[in-house]
Amino acid sequence: ETGLKHFLQQRLSSPDQQCWLAKLLGYQFEVQYKPGWENKAADALSRCNDGEFTTMVSYPTWLDGKNLIQEVTNDSDIQQMVAELHINPLAKPGFNVKQGLLFYHDRLVLSSKSPSIPMLLKEFHNTPTGGHSGYLRTYRRLAENLYWVGMQRTVRDFVRACDVCQRQKYDSTTPGGLLQPLPVPNAIWEDLSLDFITGLPKSKGFEAILVVVDRLSKYGHFILLKHPYTAKSVAELFVKEIVRLHGIPSSIISDRDPLFVSHFWMELFKLQGTKLKMSSAYHPETDGQTEVLNRCLETYLRCFASDQPKTWSHWISWAEFSYNTTFHISIGKTPFEVVYGRHPPNLLRFLSNETKVAAVAVELSERDEALNQLKVHLLRAQEQMKHQADKKRRQVTFEVGEWVFLKLRPHRQNSVVKRIYQKLAARFYGPFQVMEKLGEVAYRLKLPDYSKIHPVFHVSLLKKAVGDYQVQGDLPKELEVTDAEDVYPDQVLGSRVDMRGGVSVPQSLIKWKNRSIDDVTWEDTAFIRGQFPNFLEDKDVEKEGGIDRNLDE
Repeated sequence: ETGLKHFLQQRLSSPDQQCWLAKLLGYQFEVQYKPGWENKAADALSRCNDGEFTTMVSYPTWLDGKNLIQEVTNDSDIQQMVAELHINPLAKPGFNVKQGLLFYHDRLVLSSKSPSIPMLLKEFHNTPTGGHSGYLRTYRRLAENLYWVGMQRTVRDFVRACDVCQRQKYDSTTPGGLLQPLPVPNAIWEDLSLDFITGLPKSKGFEAILVVVDRLSKYGHFILLKHPYTAKSVAELFVKEIVRLHGIPSSIISDRDPLFVSHFWMELFKLQGTKLKMSSAYHPETDGQTEVLNRCLETYLRCFASDQPKTWSHWISWAEFSYNTTFHISIGKTPFEVVYGRHPPNLLRFLSNETKVAAVAVELSERDEALNQLKVHLLRAQEQMKHQADKKRRQVTFEVGEWVFLKLRPHRQNSVVKRIYQKLAARFYGPFQVMEKLGEVAYRLKLPDYSKIHPVFHVSLLKKAVGDYQVQGDLPKELEVTDAEDVYPDQVLGSRVDMRGGVSVPQSLIKWKNRSIDDVTWEDTAFIRGQFPNFLEDKDVEKEGGIDRNLDE
C-alpha cells in the first residue's frame, strides 16, 4: 500500500486511523514502500501453493471401543446372525454386515447379555455429558450408535432405579392419595379445629389470633393473644371463650404447633376426655378448614386495615360477625342459623309484618329438621369435593417393609443455614422403610433414632424407592438431634422486620428451651426455618403480602 507513505500527511477520516495515529506519534520512523515481487519472504504465507499442507482432523474416540468390538466379535449369537446375512443379505430386514460387524440401521448390534451394557448406561446417563437425563433423552443418545434387543426397557429400568435421580429430581406426577374427608360430626361444638395466625403488628398489645372453628356448623371464634403466650394461657382463654359458651369438645384437630404438643396441653384435655387429633408432618391440608378460614380472615383484615395496620384488632369482632352470618355453600345456610336456629338479624328483617310469637314457633319447629338437613348438605358437599379433588390425585399404596423416599418441607424448601441455596437442596431424602399403615393415606416410617420429626407422613410426601435398597438413608443435618439439643426454640414471642442495606430481613423473637425468659433473642426467620424446620412446621411467621411489623415496635 503506497498510501501508507503519506499516512501522517493525510486527512484522518476513520476511527481506525485516529487510533493508529495516537500509537505512532510517539515514534520517529519513515514508511518505505517495497513492491511485492521484492518482498517474497513476507508474502510466503499468503502465496503458498495448494497441496503444500495436509489436512489434519482430530476427533474424540472411546478408550473402551476396542474392547467393545472384540466382545461383539467373540459373541456366538451375533456371529451366527452375521453368517446368515453372508448367505442371504435379505434374511433379516434392517440388519447388515460391515467389516465383519453386525449393524441394525447403521447402529452397532450388541448382545442383550453384554457385560458392557451397565458401563454404557452409566457413561451415557451418570456422567456430566449424560447429565442424569430422563429415559427418552438417555435412550436417544445411546441409540445413535448402538442397539440391542430390549434396549428401551433396559434404559427405562436403569433410569428409574438411578439413586441420584430419585433423590434430586422433581416429581411431576399428580399428588398421591385420594382425598379422605373427615367424618361429619354428630352435634354442633362437638368437634373443633384450632390454628394460630401470627406475624401481625402489635395492636393494643395483641399480636396473634387463635382461630377456633366448629366442624359441623362452621361457626368460628377469633381469640386475640398477646406475646408471650404459653400452653397454660391459651388453655385459660380456650376455657373462657369456648368451653364457657359451648361446653367441652369431644375432639380437637390441630397442626403440630409446639404449644399443641406440649405436655400441659395434652394432659389438660386428656383429663377432660377430649381426643386431640393432630395433622401428620408437613401436611397442613389435614386441617384445611381452619387454613382456609385463616386466609379469609387475613383477607378481611387487609381490606379494612391495610392503610392503618396497627388497628387490625379493632376489626376482629366485626370480622367474626361477618363470617358467622355469611352464607356457606357446604352447609346451605349461615353458621349463625345452624347454632341458634334462626336467621341472623339484619335490616330487612324488621320490615316484615310477622309477629315475634309466630317467628319463635317456626324457629323451634324447624330446629331439629335444620340440623338433619345440615348433615345431608355436608355429606353432599364432601362427596362433590372428593369427586373434584380425586380428578387431580392418584391412588398410591405401600406395603409394610417397602422402602420409600421422603419429601421434606414441600411448601418451603429451605436448607440449613450453612447451605442456604434452596434451589440446590435435595428434593427427597432416604430411603426409609415403611413400618405401619395408618388409615388410608398415612404411613409410619422407620426414621433414624436421632430424628427430630414426627414419623407419620401423608402418602403424597412419599415416593417408592426403585432398586435394591437394604440400608436406611440419612436425614438432613438440621433434622438430627445433637449434643446441644437444649439449644432449641420453644416459642415465638414476637416478630419484626430488620433493614440491612436496604433489604428487609424478617426476624422472630425466640424463647429457647431450658432457658429463662431473659435469654430470648432475635433470630432471622430464615435461619430458624432452615435450622429447625419442624419448629415452624405449617407456619408462616410472615405471610407473603400480609402486614409487616415495624422495627421500632
